[in-house]
Amino acid sequence: MLFHLDIMPVITFDYQDFKQLFQQDISKEELIKRLPMIGADLDKVEDDAISIEFFPDRPDLFSVEGIVRASRAFFDIKTGITSYPVQPSDIIVKVDASVKDIRPIVRCALVKNVTMSDELITSLMDLQEKLHFGVGRNRKKVAIGVHNFEPVQGPFTYKAVDPQSVQFVPLGKVESMTLKDILEHHEKGVAYAHLLEDTTLYPLITDTYDNVLSFPPIINGTLTEVTPFTTDLFIDVTGTSLKAVKIALNIVTTALAERGGAIFSTTIINDAEKIVSPDLSPSHKPLSIEYVNKILGTNFDSNQVKKTLEKMGYDVEEKEPGKLTVFIPAWRPDILHEIDLVEDVAIGYGYDNFKKTLPEVFTFGKQLPNQSIRDNLRTIMIGFGFNEVTTFTISNEKDEFEKLGMDKETRVELLNPITEDYTSIRTSLLPSLLKILNENKHHHLPQQIFELGIVVNEEFKNKFHLGAVKTSAKAHFTECKSLVEGVMREIGISSYEIVEKRHPAFVQGRCASVKKDDKEIGYFGELYPKTILNFELEHPTIAFEIHVDTLQK
Repeated sequence: MLFHLDIMPVITFDYQDFKQLFQQDISKEELIKRLPMIGADLDKVEDDAISIEFFPDRPDLFSVEGIVRASRAFFDIKTGITSYPVQPSDIIVKVDASVKDIRPIVRCALVKNVTMSDELITSLMDLQEKLHFGVGRNRKKVAIGVHNFEPVQGPFTYKAVDPQSVQFVPLGKVESMTLKDILEHHEKGVAYAHLLEDTTLYPLITDTYDNVLSFPPIINGTLTEVTPFTTDLFIDVTGTSLKAVKIALNIVTTALAERGGAIFSTTIINDAEKIVSPDLSPSHKPLSIEYVNKILGTNFDSNQVKKTLEKMGYDVEEKEPGKLTVFIPAWRPDILHEIDLVEDVAIGYGYDNFKKTLPEVFTFGKQLPNQSIRDNLRTIMIGFGFNEVTTFTISNEKDEFEKLGMDKETRVELLNPITEDYTSIRTSLLPSLLKILNENKHHHLPQQIFELGIVVNEEFKNKFHLGAVKTSAKAHFTECKSLVEGVMREIGISSYEIVEKRHPAFVQGRCASVKKDDKEIGYFGELYPKTILNFELEHPTIAFEIHVDTLQK
């Protein structure tokens, strides 16, 4: 049985379109061979359609235009930072104080002389959705609007209004709707209404005649719908994170510039502050040659490091011996520390160029003290007919608590999660195992899986747990009790007690706690029907989870 979960963004593009943008003759075979060296995996090739899987920390590569830009530098066609001139304009976007506590940040740009094509429209829509998902946390952090500039007239206003006070024709509809109606009846409104559930006023972008461009983060108006005849595109990006908003705008505008568009600035007026947007000026970080060689085990000099970084799209200066200043493109949000630059040095040099050497010191390994009991538990569970799985240690509060009917507990949250599905470190194995059952509910019954994995407890310490779930037409509490007793017997623990336990995820009276020396070392039982439905399962399900580190003690 195959268990698979995927969060890596896959970018699909046409080889002929790539070659036209690349403006260099490169065979499809050579492209397929060399592209993964940038830091990606080849997903599949079907005729001229090439699919590449990139890491989610490189949103600048979420479009064919971004891949072309990176390839030019990496293939030594044009190294260093690609320059995109930003011409001034008289476009003004006024930010009203009413959006301050709702969705306070907005940045805009105008891109003129764009030649619309099927390839551009497909790439732009795909890029927009991937940025919404990866950078924008499904529009909560960032929402992007792309508009036909011709029908509207500046200055523009970003404000918050009463849901019933304004109406316009949203994309996909032919009749005018109020903002409240959109959230209740429009497909996009229903999907993203939760983003505005805590506010009584809704954000809106209008032109000087009060024509509606956008109802962020929900939907644009039909007035500015992009058509095959559109040449000038107005882009608005709103959100709650300044860095994420700026990155999203920079990535979209430079992608359009790769298609021949000319970027024009806008002026954002927020109180007395005037901000020119977009800002494509690079940031910079210091890099020590000594540090690079220490991490990579190399003997690079300044010129070698400079050359490899230029192949990765950076500009580099050496102001003093052994100390470089690296200029980072405005579309690269992943460079947070010196070590990130070292990684790009390794990629630019080529992992295949590193010499293979034997270790200078030979040592003999031995098993860690706790590994023996884990191996025994694994053998026991396999002997009971369970299949072992490995799931992500990153989860989210909805799966961890809401679906189990539990109150939100203290947990480790991620500061900048890539998606809403992965926002915190898990505190239990059961949600991950139930999601695996959900992914595989099309397979025959019974299904029974287990995992030996790490969770983070209430003291913020990593702990090993054994978790197992079984779904079948006849799964019941007595069977689960027998499995737990079998595990305890086979592991050699006889002095323990089983007492009734109340747990919102389990049927009352069919859940028990396993205690040793008056301390809980595990629990088990028959899942409550609502819990089963929350994970979209269809049959009775039993589950148990045991604290392995406690067994070892």
